[in-house]
Amino acid sequence: MIRQRRRVASVLTTLVAAAGLTLTACGGNDESSSPAPSKTTTEKTPQEKKQEPQGKSERADLVNFQLDDRSQAGLTNIWVVWTIKNNSSQKSDYSWDWEAVDANGTRLTSGSQLETNVQPGQNAKGEYPTTLKSVKGVKLNITSFNRTASY
Repeated sequence: MIRQRRRVASVLTTLVAAAGLTLTACGGNDESSSPAPSKTTTEKTPQEKKQEPQGKSERADLVNFQLDDRSQAGLTNIWVVWTIKNNSSQKSDYSWDWEAVDANGTRLTSGSQLETNVQPGQNAKGEYPTTLKSVKGVKLNITSFNRTASY
């Protein structure tokens, strides 16, 4: 009984530590954001080009991130949809934060997304509902983006 409790405590401690490391890694001090890629544009901003180390940036793995208005019959139903392409040579996990802003730059909503166990060269598609009432004049920004090795 005591061994089982210790085992449970050990697992919980490990999970809390891993969550803390993940949050620390994701919570950088960079307050800048970059526009989300769309189906038609994936060109990097000058700021992204300056921050990019030699070779490809992990941010380039987010091939598509956009709003999809699925509203019908008077019901609002707006989702964010994305495509990740793992351009690395190892299985990877992706996490990113985003915000939707209006034409004045006012944040309407924000969120965090996660894709796990994406194999090298593989595409992963995902979707998530939002609380947005309209897509008109709304711009998506990526506020942080991280790729880590998947175990």
